[in-house]
Amino acid sequence: MRTQPPSLLSLAVDASVLHLSHFSDLSPLPDHILLDLFLKRTLRAGKLNEKILKLFLATGKEEVLSLIQTLNIQHILTPVLPTKSPKMSVVNNIEDGEIDIVIGALHSDLRPFMSAWKSIFSRYHLIIVKDPDLKDDLQITEGLSFKIDIYTKSHIDKVVGSSTSIAFSGYSCKYFGFLVSRKKYIVSIDDDCVPAKDADSILIDPVAQHLRNLATPATPFFFNTLYDPYRNGADFVRGLRCTNTSTEPEKRNSRYVDAVMTVPARVMMPISGINIAFNREVVGPALCPALRLTVEGKVRWETMEDIWSGMCVKVVCDHLGLGVKSGLPYVWRNDRGDAIESLKKEWEGVKLMEEVVPWFQSMVLSRTATTAEDCVAEMAKRVKEQLGGSDPGFGRAAEAMMDWVELWKKVGSGPSPV
Repeated sequence: MRTQPPSLLSLAVDASVLHLSHFSDLSPLPDHILLDLFLKRTLRAGKLNEKILKLFLATGKEEVLSLIQTLNIQHILTPVLPTKSPKMSVVNNIEDGEIDIVIGALHSDLRPFMSAWKSIFSRYHLIIVKDPDLKDDLQITEGLSFKIDIYTKSHIDKVVGSSTSIAFSGYSCKYFGFLVSRKKYIVSIDDDCVPAKDADSILIDPVAQHLRNLATPATPFFFNTLYDPYRNGADFVRGLRCTNTSTEPEKRNSRYVDAVMTVPARVMMPISGINIAFNREVVGPALCPALRLTVEGKVRWETMEDIWSGMCVKVVCDHLGLGVKSGLPYVWRNDRGDAIESLKKEWEGVKLMEEVVPWFQSMVLSRTATTAEDCVAEMAKRVKEQLGGSDPGFGRAAEAMMDWVELWKKVGSGPSPV
């Protein structure tokens, strides 16, 4: 059986479908060819997009317009937003007034830090919490237009008092900033970090990227397979006993992974307080300074509160149907302290993680827990009952979690307590 070969006109119409985006005007085409091009070729080939739809709409041909209306093909209107204004971030329609930058000051001279972040931080309100154990006065670059509130030991004593088991010292001082903030979003950066550069050596704006992450949807029930921690230049994060970049600095992650990934539901993770952003109104109480080591020190490798806090906030987010993202933005951190001595202090916590990670991963909260405060209170009770007998650190963590919930209810909302 012989088939009729396609006509030159048919071949021309088929070819034009592949190059429609290069056309500027289709109105000279006869009506029957225009309809054939739209209905039988473009739609069936799956080539209709916003630009091509505008091209057909611009012809003004009644039959084409009627067909588009009959098929209920909608023309998407893009809202017109200011690209940059004094009160608006450059992404996601989040106002600058909704953001607090929280910085825990563990050393007194903040001038290099503030200078490095000047171009990024100058438009936002900053909360700087001085480590209560820091004796020297803070040195902050003068002459720069920063909007800053500084909190010291006297402020902490006034708000918290002595009736709590929470110690806002060391890296945990930043949690006081989370508590007294009244903004919707918090971006927290350690004082030994500077903005990183991307693969093209262009300076990254971590705040803008954090806001983009917060404003775009997460996919906790669908894992995007991109990042391989076993590749050269990559590694596992803290909390998993594989390699330790404090004792093997040559294995420190130097690979710029240009990606943001949602951490899957029911998968645990530590949270690095070095560089984090979150919606304070939704999950603020879940970030709690609870688990502290007996010999906890003043450098990042000697702390466990961020790892414990990460487990807590991940369980809360999974329970409340919220997403947690990892990846961009990056910052560059200058390590402090002696790696070997730090590891000796942290080793106690590393051993505890063998029990903690599967315990958190198996936790299912009750349906009556509908807020972050509810979730943390329920977890605290279970920590005391189920883990408290195995190590006294867990008992102290449970007590700190309960105190944190009560403190958040008391001074975490309403007028500023200071």
